[in-house]
Amino acid sequence: MSPDSWMTNGEGHPRRWAILGVLVVSLLIVVLDNTVLNIALPTIQRDLEASAGELVWAVDSYILVFAALLFTWGVLGDRYGRKRVLVIGLVIFAVASAACAFAATPLMLIGFRAVMGVGGAAVLPTTLAIITVVFPPHERGKAIGAWAGSVGAAVALGPVLGGLLLENPQWSSWITGNDWGAVFLINVPIVLIGLVGIWRVVPETRNPHPQRLDIVGLVLSIVGLTLLIYGIIDASQTLSWVAPSVVLPIIAGIVVLAVFLWVEARSDHKSFDVSLFKNRGYAVSLAAVTFAFFALSGITFTLPFYLQILRGYTTLTAGLCFLPFAIGQIIAAPRSAKMVLRFGYRRVMTVGLILVAAAMASLFFVELDTPLWIVLVGFFVFGFGMGNVIAPASTVMQNVLPLARAGAGSAVQNTVRQVGGALGVAIIGTVLATQYASRIASDLNRLPPDVPQEAKEAAANSIIATDQVLTSLETAGAPADVIEPIRVSAFEAFLSASHTTYLVSLTIVLIAAAIVGFGLPNISPPRKEALVPPDSPVDDLVRAEQERYAHEVAEETGEDMPPDRRS
Repeated sequence: MSPDSWMTNGEGHPRRWAILGVLVVSLLIVVLDNTVLNIALPTIQRDLEASAGELVWAVDSYILVFAALLFTWGVLGDRYGRKRVLVIGLVIFAVASAACAFAATPLMLIGFRAVMGVGGAAVLPTTLAIITVVFPPHERGKAIGAWAGSVGAAVALGPVLGGLLLENPQWSSWITGNDWGAVFLINVPIVLIGLVGIWRVVPETRNPHPQRLDIVGLVLSIVGLTLLIYGIIDASQTLSWVAPSVVLPIIAGIVVLAVFLWVEARSDHKSFDVSLFKNRGYAVSLAAVTFAFFALSGITFTLPFYLQILRGYTTLTAGLCFLPFAIGQIIAAPRSAKMVLRFGYRRVMTVGLILVAAAMASLFFVELDTPLWIVLVGFFVFGFGMGNVIAPASTVMQNVLPLARAGAGSAVQNTVRQVGGALGVAIIGTVLATQYASRIASDLNRLPPDVPQEAKEAAANSIIATDQVLTSLETAGAPADVIEPIRVSAFEAFLSASHTTYLVSLTIVLIAAAIVGFGLPNISPPRKEALVPPDSPVDDLVRAEQERYAHEVAEETGEDMPPDRRS
């Protein structure tokens, strides 16, 4: 078989499943890093004497840069080579991870985390773009299902890995001089394995007809997304959506992004095709994914407090509680393609969102003494539902795109998804803190008068701070009959506040289900026997890409391809 025939025979790259495995490993470590860090924050705070605000930015500096650069890296991958951009991103990510492990101050950690975001942003869109190119349309759903399953699994497996590393800190302390450096250093050997796999099996692909680089559009997208994400993140810290530091960046970001869309609609060398949003399948699928990630980000933000503070579980045990979510994703996402073939995209995605909504509704009944297995079943249903939403929606969006623009197109959906996730954390975090503060205020008045005012103010905004204040009072010998009623009230206040956040997330998911159920057109999934019409513009793109591939093969092997094998 001719080495270039995979591009025209409808069978895909002959090593496409090995390529998928390498890409999943590359993606897994980038996504997993966020939730690994969340488990390590208390240890980092103690070792670096970081303030609460510095801890927040240690997490959010990565998210800010990551979301702002996704689109830019996607465009660069289409133009200069997706494999090349993927390798560059992984190298940056690994070097910055190693630097984070040895950070001596909070500011160093925040800065290196931002650099990690630069590398991570190159990985996510290029992995999806490469999958889109090397898999034929009839297998693309299954492949993207595995890709989506790895994203969900990484979100849930992060706390498990973080708990294991933190409960066994000996080698981390020996290498980095601290107990938490391993949560960053573990990235380096995994990235090296991924780089070897990429070098051996992943082919280089790019847009065969690259246009002039859209510098103005890329700059506008970076500035607009940075301002928007910054304002959203700041809302989770100020606990107010009307603070100038929140409102002004958000408004400015929206204005800049509006200018970006206006410029792209009129550009003759656009990096983003605004007309994509006119495609109802693309727009509805994008809304479904964004709303689903809003709910996911909200629940992963709230539930660790319930597990570690209210239930008293260790970091490892709390992390293991998220395994059912990962299992649900791993089971559902790769199999969603078969479900789509039988029932169609609309039914599968709608049922998936209804399952997510059912899992969210079950959390309303979670109390302090709720059997843990009930919570874990809810986690599994949540993950299973997400697997039947993310994978089919991503497949719909990628199938709309021409292969030449796969990188930019996948970057758009991942960027919007990240914005949805950031909104989820900001809105849910703000609702949780304000609702908790209003419910616990009167009970904190019962604290002994010698408790510093700063401690009382911190306790009014955070269940962690409340628990720390009460624990320190117990250690100092305060009577149990004074401390315990306040702790019980604090736990009840947090549960009540968390139920309010679940209501917000449930509403968002139900809206998404309605949008998909009534708005998604009846799209037929690609089948193996379906042929591309000879006069299709997509066929022209495939042929052009195949010509470029044949040329690269000739350069590498010294053997030219017969003209009849290139078309």
